[in-house]
This record gives sequence, C-alpha cells and structure tokens, in this order.
Amino acid sequence: MDSFALDVVARWLHIVGVIIWMGHNWSNVVHNPTYRRVLPADPAADVRGVFVAASKREHGIFRHASLLVWASGLFMLWHRGELADALTLSGPSAVIGLGAWTGTLMVLNLWFVMWPHQKKVLGFVDAPVEERLRCTRVTFLASRTNTVLSVPTLVFMVAGAHGVFLFS
Repeated sequence: MDSFALDVVARWLHIVGVIIWMGHNWSNVVHNPTYRRVLPADPAADVRGVFVAASKREHGIFRHASLLVWASGLFMLWHRGELADALTLSGPSAVIGLGAWTGTLMVLNLWFVMWPHQKKVLGFVDAPVEERLRCTRVTFLASRTNTVLSVPTLVFMVAGAHGVFLFS
C-alpha cells in the first residue's frame, strides 16, 4: 500500500472512530441529562445473557473506537513527520498537539476511570450495591468530563489540520 493510500485509510478510520466514540458520549448526555443515583434494572434471568452480551458489545465498540481514534491520529502525525512537534507543542503542530493531548486524556479517562467503574455498575464485576451506586456517580462524572473535553479536542484537531492560520 502506498503512502497516499495509508494516509487515506488512517484518515477514514480516524473519522469513523470519532463519530462512534464522540457520538456515544453525546448520545449518553441526551438520554441521561442529569445524574440519578440508580442502578440499571437487572434483566429477567431468561434474557440476562442477551442483555450482558449486548452491553458488552456496545461498550466494547465504544471503548475500542477510542483506541482506533488515538492510534490512527498518532499514526497520521508520525506519517507526516509531525509527531514530535505535536507532542511537544512546538511550531505549527502545537495546535493539533493540544488536540492530541486532550484526546489522550479522554482515552485514559475512559479506560482507567470510567470502564473499571462501569463494569461494576452494569454487573459485569461483582460488587455490593453501595459500591455499585458509588460507581454510578464516578461513571457519570467521567462521562461528562469526556463529553466536555470532546469540544476543545475537535476544535484543536480541525484547526490544527485546517486552520493553523487562526492561531498564528
């Protein structure tokens, strides 16, 4: 595969991943605009397997989309020779570097804060009811943090690629 084709594939993977990842964040805000200290109702025993499988698939797609976005973004910066400048916030790559760093914070928040707690909330990991209820608040706040961070991340990413002159 030639260099141009690799760039096109990485760009498309990046865009599709952003739509899935950010779309899930924003959909969550629309469907759950305020915090409620409740646990999801346990499904009946005959459909529990289907519920667990569907929930694991949905959360798996969402989580792995974040890794796809992060890896494809780093690949594109590396492929263009901008990775070091972006990560050190140097020169014209500083703007897209800010987007890369806020995106990295979002990935870390998702994988190391939100997901471990979400597993308890959904019952994938056994935990007492009080612990599960505490985890609902943590996942709510972590989710809202990523939703809020998605706005500057997108602005920096688009401006870094298409509007550097705005920050010159």
